Amino acid sequence: MAMIFPGQGSQAPGMGKDLAEKFAVARQVFEEADDALGFGISRLCFEGPAEDLQLTENTQPAILTTSVAAFRAARENGLPSPSFVAGHSLGEYSALVAAGVLQLSDAVRTVRARGQYMQEAVPVGTGAMTAVIGGELKAIEDACAQARGDQVCSVANSNSPNQVVIAGNTEAVDRAIELLKGVAKRVIKLNVSAPFHCALMKPAQEKLGVHLERLTFNEPQMPVVTNVDARVTTAPAELRDALLRQVSSPVRWLESMQLLLDENVETLIEIGPGKVLSGLMRQTNRDVKCLNVEDAASLEATVAALAVRDELV
Repeated sequence: MAMIFPGQGSQAPGMGKDLAEKFAVARQVFEEADDALGFGISRLCFEGPAEDLQLTENTQPAILTTSVAAFRAARENGLPSPSFVAGHSLGEYSALVAAGVLQLSDAVRTVRARGQYMQEAVPVGTGAMTAVIGGELKAIEDACAQARGDQVCSVANSNSPNQVVIAGNTEAVDRAIELLKGVAKRVIKLNVSAPFHCALMKPAQEKLGVHLERLTFNEPQMPVVTNVDARVTTAPAELRDALLRQVSSPVRWLESMQLLLDENVETLIEIGPGKVLSGLMRQTNRDVKCLNVEDAASLEATVAALAVRDELV
């Protein structure tokens, strides 16, 4: 069994509120995050408003806090320790807190700065991201190369066999969209504030490096699958380096999930708001059992489903 943690885009006002009301351990997570940040990220999670929650510098600590609250409530209420953890982009920080690599207070402060640096790296409107549905990865990479010119345009996320996201300068991405119309089933321009996981994020990466160097990275309690290399590691120095390179490099999610399949993972539990990652796995392999924990009801259902699985085994 592996636990996977969602990234930006899974946020919604109200997230984590039920967990905090029903589980003291989850409530403590929100209190710790509030103290670390010096403002009420818990209130933003529970009440919104949505437009404030969508600001990258708020979204990142909000999803991280909610995910860690869900993880600690899950562990305290019967979920076993996973064989592996992984997180999509921002979610890798949640995975590292869950694995005991990073302290929650360090992680929330770091991802708030990460969000600020990513937003500052590219002026609004200069960059864009586009989801490409149903195209071959090689054809998408070729279209990016053809559209690039002297600008940036590259694969930012390889999410599933059916979904790839590209990022770069707005003009280059627009050129790629035209080229991809004959290659993909659908091309959808995303409503994002910056072009994440491409070379335009190098300034953010350099600033984030200063933060990461200050943090203590402990040995993980379970193996971590990193986005940037799509491989398993338990080495603290490698985990730090992977977080840094991840800022301007593609998220290799499909390869990461295929690695878990190769490791005979049969059950995935998505920990945190939403079910985006479960949906991506269903596009990849429908035989994997996908469960999730985002509130008390889903936690109870997941505990029950695991108990049934164990009885069958």
